[in-house]
Amino acid sequence: MTTMKTLDARGRPARPTISRLALALGGTLLSASAWADRVVNDLPGGPGVNQTTMQPAVTRIAAEQQWLHQMMLVICTLIFVAVFGVMFYSILKHRKAKGAKAANFHESVKVEVAWTVVPFLIVIGMALPATKAVVAMKDTTNADLTIKATGYQWKWGYDYLKGEGEGISFLSTLDASQRALSDAGTPQGDDYLLRVDNPLVVPVNKKVRIITTANDVIHSWMVPAFGVKQDAIPGFVRDTWFRAEKPGDYYGQCAELCGKEHAYMPIHVRVLSAGDYAAWVQAKQKEMQAAADDPSKVWALPDLVARGEKVYAANCAACHQANGKGAGAVKPLDGSALVQDADKGKQIAVVLHGRNAMPSWKQLSDTEIAAVITYTKNNWSNQTGQIVQPAEIVAARAQ
Repeated sequence: MTTMKTLDARGRPARPTISRLALALGGTLLSASAWADRVVNDLPGGPGVNQTTMQPAVTRIAAEQQWLHQMMLVICTLIFVAVFGVMFYSILKHRKAKGAKAANFHESVKVEVAWTVVPFLIVIGMALPATKAVVAMKDTTNADLTIKATGYQWKWGYDYLKGEGEGISFLSTLDASQRALSDAGTPQGDDYLLRVDNPLVVPVNKKVRIITTANDVIHSWMVPAFGVKQDAIPGFVRDTWFRAEKPGDYYGQCAELCGKEHAYMPIHVRVLSAGDYAAWVQAKQKEMQAAADDPSKVWALPDLVARGEKVYAANCAACHQANGKGAGAVKPLDGSALVQDADKGKQIAVVLHGRNAMPSWKQLSDTEIAAVITYTKNNWSNQTGQIVQPAEIVAARAQ
């Protein structure tokens, strides 16, 4: 297809005219106006509009952090005013224009003692309450509930290790509707890019210990209303804790730059009453039992493709796109030689163990991996007719 170019009188490519530049500028202004017209309200448990201070605290640790912040700010402001007040007073009062003459002295023991003792007392006065708060932040003993939070590119995995709900495990991913709004450039809602498909659920007034780690790169689990920020580092286990004193929904985000989807890795914690939490645990355990697939089950191709489509949308579409075309360094799946290869083991190995920018997906169940591979082999232009059964994934894990 031939590309048509506008030429000037000398046969050279025409430069943009004033009218074209005006149209482009007008489009930009209209786009900015659309963003400006969007009505946004404070998000309870999350960020506020024109917020200039910290989010309202719902834990004693967060309240202590905010008190320390205000106390330090007041002390620093008083020191600033005192030091610069004396300095400017001295400059104006004892300036040469008024005939002032500088005093001539070698040293002053009183001044030396004062500017050593006073800062020392100020530092001690600031350090004592700060140390008390830091020690309390690190005391994760006697927890009522222990949950492991694992960072993945780009989602969170939660495993309930101890306490009510022990054995519950799920992934928490940005809600698909939020990603669609972002791709379309049409942000909507007060919880834009903070809504997830599976929020972390905990009981109110219970000490919850969070153990953090990561599967690929450094992430960070942060919920400002709890006063919690703990890095999640591959190969390391770290922990923190909180005790929410008020039921509700609270929001945070990954606080480490973990890759191109960093902005799409929110944290949503739902705090329930004791009775509601017990009901949630019971319902979640039944859901997990229903979803537990027998790896020895032999699936029909249409059923496995339908299951794989859901797994792909939740875990793979963010990088490979819904159309399978990939983007940038992410290789396309549509028309991929690896996907179309008759040796199914090659694609199974990549999904299980990862390759280059592709992370490992061992955290998915055998049926989920079999389903998503079958889906990619029988979608878009990849009409191979091949099917991967869960038993094949079981065998591949054992190798």
